[in-house]
Amino acid sequence: MTVLMCPGQGAQRVGMGKDLATRFPAARDTFAAIDDALDARLSRLMWEGPEDELTLTHNAQPAILAHSAAVLAVVGERLGQAGAAAGHSLGEYSAHVAAGSLTGVDAARLVRRRGELMFAAGEARPGAMAAVLGLPTAEVEAACDEASGPDGVAVPANLNAPDQTVISGDPSGVQRAGEQCKARGAKRVIPLKVSGAFHSPLMAPAVDGLREALADATFSDPAFPVIANASGEAVRTGVDAKRLLADQLTAPVRWVACMQAAAELVPNATFVEIGPGNVLSGLLKRIVPNAKAMTLGTADEVERFLAQ
Repeated sequence: MTVLMCPGQGAQRVGMGKDLATRFPAARDTFAAIDDALDARLSRLMWEGPEDELTLTHNAQPAILAHSAAVLAVVGERLGQAGAAAGHSLGEYSAHVAAGSLTGVDAARLVRRRGELMFAAGEARPGAMAAVLGLPTAEVEAACDEASGPDGVAVPANLNAPDQTVISGDPSGVQRAGEQCKARGAKRVIPLKVSGAFHSPLMAPAVDGLREALADATFSDPAFPVIANASGEAVRTGVDAKRLLADQLTAPVRWVACMQAAAELVPNATFVEIGPGNVLSGLLKRIVPNAKAMTLGTADEVERFLAQ
């Protein structure tokens, strides 16, 4: 039995998915359908760049989802029904595509709107994010509490591994929190190039617009559980999926809890990363050390899997 993992923002790169479209008609058709749905040549931006445009939140999010959806279109039948799925931030939408809760086209429209709303919130109240390496999550949480005040907040935003947490908030708050983390023994604090303070209270202005978009979208109950970022628990209905995807904008990505829940739900699973890169497989080894993992993102990886 498998657990599917779908990557989030940061996995984008120029050239992504082009090899899939070249070798697999199902992938090519998926990219074309998403291009049509967004009334844009997203696939050209993915394959040719420029990188600074691809990296914009409202482009990177549908691009990563399109890549995951294209892989799923090729390997879905061979994979069979998974035991569970989880996605990191925008990847949770890709996970719902895998589970049949959403079509790839509807999910692409949603994440494009999500990216637009998040970008606008970041323009209205500029934020910052930084990765904290080598410090337990509880210490990062305490550092954020100490650093937050009326002139700037900082919160844990991505709980990626027991010793890797991304913090998010006002630039002054994030700077203070980073200094506190270093004082508490963090090995490194790395500022991230982002357009807003994602998964923090600064994203609150985007929530109502996303709720409206989610309300208008057609959600089915997932064919298998999707582990929600906001709660770290299994989602089994479309109603709950909509609610938790809206909550996710201002809640932390509880990735450690998601992976632990998936491992408990599907014992001895093979975790399969669907989409660009292998970041989630690397994090998995630090969360569930004995877990088996494989990546399906490139045409070569897909061909080897289909040939098994």
